[in-house]
Amino acid sequence: MSVRHMIVSLASLLPLLAGCSTSPTAAQDPKKEPKDQFAQDQVVEMPKPMPFEGERAMAYLKKLCDLGPRVSGGSGMIRQQELLKAHFEKFGAKVEFQSFEVRQHSQARPTRMANLIVTWFPDRERRLLLCGHYDTRPLADQESDRRNWTKPFLSANDGTSTTAFFMEWAHHISALDLKVGLDFVLFDGEEYIFEPGRDQYFLGSKHFAAEYRRRPPNHRYIAGVLLDLFAGQNAVYPVEGNSLFHAAALAEDIWRLAAALNVTSFKWVQGPTVDDDHLALNAVGIPTIDVIDFNYPHWHKLSDLPENCSADSMAKVSRVLSVWVQRVR
Repeated sequence: MSVRHMIVSLASLLPLLAGCSTSPTAAQDPKKEPKDQFAQDQVVEMPKPMPFEGERAMAYLKKLCDLGPRVSGGSGMIRQQELLKAHFEKFGAKVEFQSFEVRQHSQARPTRMANLIVTWFPDRERRLLLCGHYDTRPLADQESDRRNWTKPFLSANDGTSTTAFFMEWAHHISALDLKVGLDFVLFDGEEYIFEPGRDQYFLGSKHFAAEYRRRPPNHRYIAGVLLDLFAGQNAVYPVEGNSLFHAAALAEDIWRLAAALNVTSFKWVQGPTVDDDHLALNAVGIPTIDVIDFNYPHWHKLSDLPENCSADSMAKVSRVLSVWVQRVR
């Protein structure tokens, strides 16, 4: 996960409103109209959650980590891209690489990058966006001994878990009762940081958002969910601050749904306010929330390994999101 400019407000220590831990309707400021009316686009009935094979998802996670570090522009990233293209196409998705070139401040030469866009039901104009990053950070900068910063960093939960999650979902998309289109977008360049404070963050999501604005597509994203650092052991998901500010109606809808499904890892309390890939999407009119557990103790450490990830955490998030995507019309 790449939260470089995290701000924890005093409100993060308190419920969003006293007594509302299981009642998300209190989240919005009553003096303000929601920035979007996403909750009006829901069907009334409750679909069944999608099956999720946690062991297979963990096997995908380990397979990706076995490639070694997958730093933007590196050989590991190229091998990962080839693997993912073949995987998603096998299940009938359209796969596109959105290529771009970036000159990072600390680097002497530009780096070629590519967002991976996996499209399901491409003919549908109204679409949902599930996203994350799939590059690994070049430096394990949270290690206390700087000599360890440049050792191979696999970043199992921080990006790889999102990719493995989507790989497992590919097995089930055709059986979902979807009324809208669905895209998986894996951003490149989210972790491409060599000198914090000097290098740019979120390169892939910024490029994706700029292209969405510059070349309006034939489709429209009506909502998005960013998954980042979500698959740790006993993960808990408070409501991330920027998600609440930029996409309150969407956050309210998903956390209410989690409560209805008795997925108690979604906590209706305000968590940290995090700079992440969802900011660029919200800036171009795609209401997007960040499902994140920033208490993961292995963040940006060499110990961010598959054994510190959890199939159960992934399955809980899948239970909520698989019902949510089927409810949108």
